[in-house]
Amino acid sequence: MSSRPTAFLRRNRDFSLYWFAMIFVHVGVQIEAVTIGWQIYDLARDTRSIKESAFLVGMVGLVQFLPLFVLTLYAGSLADRISRRLIVLVSLVVETVCVLGLVAVSLEPSPQFSHIFAIAALFGAARAFLSPAGSALVPMLVPKADMPQAISLKSLSWQGAVIVGPWIGGLLCGISAAAAYAVAGGLYAAGIAIMLLMRANTTPERQPGSPLTQIREGLVYVWQNKIIFGAISLDLFAVLLGGVTALLPAFAADVLDVGPHGFGLLRSGPAIGATLMAILLVYHPLKRRAGHRMFMAVGAFGFATLVFALSRNMALSILALAILGAADMVSVYVRQTLVQIVTPDHMRGRVSSVSGLFISGSNELGEFESGVAARILGPVGAAVFGGIGTMIVTGLWARWFPDLRRADRLDGALASAETSAPQSLTAAASG
Repeated sequence: MSSRPTAFLRRNRDFSLYWFAMIFVHVGVQIEAVTIGWQIYDLARDTRSIKESAFLVGMVGLVQFLPLFVLTLYAGSLADRISRRLIVLVSLVVETVCVLGLVAVSLEPSPQFSHIFAIAALFGAARAFLSPAGSALVPMLVPKADMPQAISLKSLSWQGAVIVGPWIGGLLCGISAAAAYAVAGGLYAAGIAIMLLMRANTTPERQPGSPLTQIREGLVYVWQNKIIFGAISLDLFAVLLGGVTALLPAFAADVLDVGPHGFGLLRSGPAIGATLMAILLVYHPLKRRAGHRMFMAVGAFGFATLVFALSRNMALSILALAILGAADMVSVYVRQTLVQIVTPDHMRGRVSSVSGLFISGSNELGEFESGVAARILGPVGAAVFGGIGTMIVTGLWARWFPDLRRADRLDGALASAETSAPQSLTAAASG
């Protein structure tokens, strides 16, 4: 039986501090992301077509993914050797420097795409270290029995920020990009200040072996646990194809004609549904048929993407995005619960880095894929292609990963957390 969120947060002081710090950081990230997307599209439309402008927005995802791809696995091994809180703090300092750099670029008479892309790449490098360390940090701040609720609250903080952040970012974009970036920088600083109050020991027990050996161990662990591998790879390909984030500036400006404020509302749409679902999961965690519900949710994600692509009504578009976000939240909840509870603490950084690499691939490469598809098919055609592709992937993964499809009780995974053997995970999830 899960406790009320307020009682849970009072009982876990250091997790509460981390949770509140990440709320500020997540809102700042969303403001920054919205502003970069709108700024790139707005600058490009002065001299380029709609398709070319959407393609440039997608390029932001690619330049952020490349450093993530290169650094994430090493960052995961580092998170299994030194203080995870220290890694998070240093990463946040770098992100603060990045956003201040974007303020300076935006104040130039003619902002250069190359400068924005270079800063976005540095931001991606910081995220490469922040993501695995932050994910692996949470299990060190709460007892094992509290992990499902901690994961739900962590997801809720992110999704709540994704509602508020794009809305604030859309309003600030109407004033100036520099103002939006400055607000994001202030939020990063607030998050850093709160995290400095944490007292928990966040340095894992050091394991023998070189970083390369440790990276290999993490990759082998994920590969052998077919349920974990199936869950994170399903998320990778579904969001890679079905994600429409990079297309939203084009939809706001040239399909729905709702401007920067409407763009912010569209960016908030997925988070509205995801937040409602996260709240539901906080009070009513999934009890049975977790794998089946995950596949149903990913299929709904693809269908909602298709509805959004064909909609010409702002209310229907936001509703489709909200359903899309709620469906994605179910997938995130199942995947993160499996990864964090089943994985031994001394390997959480490495396994989180592999999972994070898949997630980053789906998000950043998904934006690039959307940009390329928009260049060929136009924004609407790209979204239609993504929605249909996601539904096809869902059917294929349901066939190729039957153990994941039959996964039943997530609290069965809790029982198997005492061992890292792939067989015990399969048995627990198969019910």
